[in-house]
Amino acid sequence: MDGWAYLEDFLQYLRVERQMSPHTLRNYALDISQFLDFLQEGRDHVALGEVTYPDLRAFLAHSLKGRRKSTVARKLSALRTFFKYLQRQGAVEVNQAKLAPSPKLDKTLPHFLTVDEAFHLLDNAGGDDFGGSRDRAILEAFYGGGLRLSELAGLNLADLDLREGVLRVWGKGAKERLAFLGKSAIEAVKDYLPRRLALLGRTGTPEQAALFVNKRGGRLSSRSVARLVEKWAQLAGLSQALTPHGLRHSFATHLLEGKADLRTVQELLGHSSISTTAHYTHLNLDYLMEEYDKAHPRSKP
Repeated sequence: MDGWAYLEDFLQYLRVERQMSPHTLRNYALDISQFLDFLQEGRDHVALGEVTYPDLRAFLAHSLKGRRKSTVARKLSALRTFFKYLQRQGAVEVNQAKLAPSPKLDKTLPHFLTVDEAFHLLDNAGGDDFGGSRDRAILEAFYGGGLRLSELAGLNLADLDLREGVLRVWGKGAKERLAFLGKSAIEAVKDYLPRRLALLGRTGTPEQAALFVNKRGGRLSSRSVARLVEKWAQLAGLSQALTPHGLRHSFATHLLEGKADLRTVQELLGHSSISTTAHYTHLNLDYLMEEYDKAHPRSKP
């Protein structure tokens, strides 16, 4: 088989066995297609078994032009996974992509809200119409449950248990977890649900799975959700741009400041590694130093 045939089989493997999301599959398809195109430039045919480490270095150097290091790191990660799959299929002997060092990424701390800013945003968001009620429920769910953007946009009505105040969430790698809704989030969702039902009746849209819908009755897209978060943040007069990921960071940071255990926050965020969760501890150094000074026996003069 040629490289393109192996790519099709590889994507099918990711879709069926790894249960990766459509967004992740698109990224794999894009990155590996670009690599295969790069190999073919100026050459009649290059078998995957003949790919060398210099070939990969040349592709990564080409990819770095005009792109962020994080994008190149993603491409390298995709190639490592692809060549690992090719090894198992017997198409290559060596995973040449494992030899290439990952580009050193610039460490950036994500923007998050203070507790006062979060309350200001949520207390002033929404309205008495369908859109306002829906948007308030979305913001409360983000901040109350620590959801990813893709997780919230993919929520179905069947994933909601208002009596228990929980959401069944499908995270990365199709991993299921429970996200909790606080009192304010539950009230916001309760206000939204009758308006959702009335809208579906007015538009003649059959009852459907999606929890959060647009004004035509269809599932609200991830891009639309991100736009509404930005809109309400601007209306609230917040100084920096706010994203759904920023609300997720706010959720984790405020839990840690409230003395939540790091392992507990890991479970609530759906992180597979606690090292990922530990990144959130860098967000408030003053708080951590204060806690250290209060608790450590050798911190006092």
